[in-house]
Amino acid sequence: MPPARKRPRAYDPARTRAAVLAQFGNVRAAARTLTPEQLALPTRLGDRTVRELVAHAGRVLTAVDRLLDEPEPARQDGRLLDWPFAIGADADADADAVARTARRPAGEHPGLDAHLAEAERRFTERLDTHPGSRLLPTGAGALPLADYVVTRTVELVVHTDDLTAAVPGLDIPYDRQALAAATRLLADALAVKAPGGSTEVRIPPYAVVQCGEGPRHTRGTPPSVVETDPLTWVRLAAGRLSWTDAVTEAKVSASGERADLGALLPLLS
Repeated sequence: MPPARKRPRAYDPARTRAAVLAQFGNVRAAARTLTPEQLALPTRLGDRTVRELVAHAGRVLTAVDRLLDEPEPARQDGRLLDWPFAIGADADADADAVARTARRPAGEHPGLDAHLAEAERRFTERLDTHPGSRLLPTGAGALPLADYVVTRTVELVVHTDDLTAAVPGLDIPYDRQALAAATRLLADALAVKAPGGSTEVRIPPYAVVQCGEGPRHTRGTPPSVVETDPLTWVRLAAGRLSWTDAVTEAKVSASGERADLGALLPLLS
């Protein structure tokens, strides 16, 4: 296995944009199949219903619109890998947007699919008219637009899983590039949270990182190894699955004295 990455991972903006739109399209297509009874079902996200969760998927894209309407910061003072640890600040901004929507007269509320269609249109239009270097004032500091779009893959993959868990029989596909970007961003965030080289975390086929204090290995099998699949990793990082449950259910393979990542998870906060 290769050693941990020493440079920030690069993401191709065109591929990231395509991945976001593909995963959003998967969610939108699934939403069209939901009955009123299914839309009223609860989710694992507190008081949020399936309808509200689908609507939130639209706001995952319109967050770009909202941030582009803010004054551009003078300089970049955040990093892409800071975003997972500052997601709470972005969630507060989303809650404010939800509250403003709720205060509109009933006649001004668009239908659910119309809301998603408008979100997709605005997202595409904004990416067509703004360079990827344009800075956005995010909860993680000023980030380039191209970097912020990568974070949209995490939100969409996580909420796709939330929807699938909430509606029996619903099977929303995962775009390969969206799942790859989400997996890699969250894996790299783990390496930032726990720098070091004592444990190798393998998430085939998308990511390998080293983390944790201790000796860094350069060849052969490392002393501690954790391996899991991409969707399980996203669930662990997002707090949808506990480390203990993942190990008990054999969704994670962990060997070595430093292979317990329970104290480091979840990453999104």
